[in-house]
Amino acid sequence: MEKFKSKIDLWLAFVLIVIFGLALIQFAYEKKWIGLSFIFCVISFIVHMFTTTFYTIERGKLRIKCGFLIDFTIEIKNVKKISETFNVLSSPALSLDRLEIVYGKYDTVLISPKDKKGFLEAVKRINPEIEIVLKK
Repeated sequence: MEKFKSKIDLWLAFVLIVIFGLALIQFAYEKKWIGLSFIFCVISFIVHMFTTTFYTIERGKLRIKCGFLIDFTIEIKNVKKISETFNVLSSPALSLDRLEIVYGKYDTVLISPKDKKGFLEAVKRINPEIEIVLKK
């Protein structure tokens, strides 16, 4: 089994820390305990997503895991194309430096493995027919 962690954009983490940190401070200062509890739950959810987003390759399958919300598997033999993209659509990726995986008839998913080169090599070992499109 090969495991690839998601790349995390530092600017995204910084923006989230600032926004939710300021809200946390504001609610604590104003002693609004319900708001404080809500923001704490949101922060816990985001930390959970950041620590549990990864991609594994095992027995010819790619598993995409993102917290407790996303957990699905793709047969690598069904992957047709993998291309680099900076698409901002919601996806199990913590960076905008992403790979778009086209599989099945019309299905796509966006991921952001930290070791992009290693990920592509691992997938190509299983299915050498995959078209890889990298930006220069």
